[in-house]
Amino acid sequence: MDKLNQYRQYIKDILEYHCRLDPKIAGMETYTAFDTVQDHYQVVSVGWDDGQRLYGCLIHVDIKDEKIWIQYDGTEYSIAQELIDLGVSPQSIVVAYQAPYARKFTEFAIG
Repeated sequence: MDKLNQYRQYIKDILEYHCRLDPKIAGMETYTAFDTVQDHYQVVSVGWDDGQRLYGCLIHVDIKDEKIWIQYDGTEYSIAQELIDLGVSPQSIVVAYQAPYARKFTEFAIG
């Protein structure tokens, strides 16, 4: 399997796992959204609670320029660390929610 397809599969597996972990709350739905053409991947929760609309993105990951861009990570255990645990090089991961100037101080790619 080529590198990009492997990245796609890793991301899907991780996001599906986190989607299953999300607590089942009446009136709420948590699901994965995979755009495999433009390489955007999310775990999203939507619903209603006592007349209030609730919406939240737990995880948002993109693949750009052959790197995995973590746009948002609302998990307790880092998505970046999960990818590293699967064998992805830190230099293939961009922690995009960090300011660009600060990325050079991490083990991850700067963009």
